[in-house]
Amino acid sequence: MEKAMDGLKTSDYFYELPQELIAQDPLEDRSSSRLMVLDKETGEISHHMFREIPSFLKPGDCLVLNNTKVIPARLMGVREETGGAVEVLLLKRRTGDVWETLVKPGKKARPGTRLVFGNGLLRAQVEDVVEDGNRLIRFFYDGIWEEILDRLGEMPLPPYITHRLQDKNRYQTVYARYEGSAAAPTAGLHFTPELLQQLQDMGVELAYVTLHVGLGTFRPVKVENVKEHHMHSEYYQVSAEAAEKINRAKENGHRVICVGTTSCRTVESACDENGHLEECCDNTDIFIYPGYRFKVLDALITNFHLPESTLVMLVSALAGREHVLAAYEEAVKEKYRFFSFGDAMLVQ
Repeated sequence: MEKAMDGLKTSDYFYELPQELIAQDPLEDRSSSRLMVLDKETGEISHHMFREIPSFLKPGDCLVLNNTKVIPARLMGVREETGGAVEVLLLKRRTGDVWETLVKPGKKARPGTRLVFGNGLLRAQVEDVVEDGNRLIRFFYDGIWEEILDRLGEMPLPPYITHRLQDKNRYQTVYARYEGSAAAPTAGLHFTPELLQQLQDMGVELAYVTLHVGLGTFRPVKVENVKEHHMHSEYYQVSAEAAEKINRAKENGHRVICVGTTSCRTVESACDENGHLEECCDNTDIFIYPGYRFKVLDALITNFHLPESTLVMLVSALAGREHVLAAYEEAVKEKYRFFSFGDAMLVQ
């Protein structure tokens, strides 16, 4: 394997994070998170509250938000033959009632294995083993799938969150609309309806795009050479209205500010070489790391991400690895809250 260049080794994105800084519960008030503002050119850092975000935006700026909705994708059941416990995580609907899933324990879920959930309210059969050991499972039920899932499914919180979520809605953005994600676009969790209204009232455009977040976003990078990591593909959609708002902001010299890495990956996947967008839908496995030239995005609102993750690499592509790691070091020192339910950062 060729030696990875400086800044393109996975270990270049490691930082020390004390366990107690991983946020386990959402805050009572979404907008009361802290906000670190990082200047991508100078590396200068300032500390604020998230509700102050309007003071960093200007009339004509376009805020891009991912309106995907997380499905209660974690199902706890048993194997019909033995009664042994099984956990199924829905990743992506393939066709009709066949889903690509992650099953624990995987070794006990061979093709032909039958599963039972909710005392028989929902039944399933493993049909095939695909990439990464994921299982294709066909579900059988009477009634409406969404209602059954809502009754039996749990929110698929990341493994580093060990507390039980009291209110399912706290792992959804207030603007979540189209079901299909196995994880929340967490940078958007800080916004309240009042804050969004305040931004609109001051002339900030809100453009909603959709990217259904798969778990590929969170897959650890297992290769030392960043370029050899392969992203899973995720479905996205850009409406004519969103494309028009984003194009207009660019044409008029205003900024496009993406809320979260998923919104960023959507617009960067959907645009042409000149950063122009049209109405479209497709799948993307875009992997953004240092050296990437952004065609649409000017600034990014995001959370603090796991060490050595593709998400830290994406932020580093925008602000430079040294600036980002210095900001993370400062966040640890200042005891910011990290990951999904944690605090936010504006990179501009």
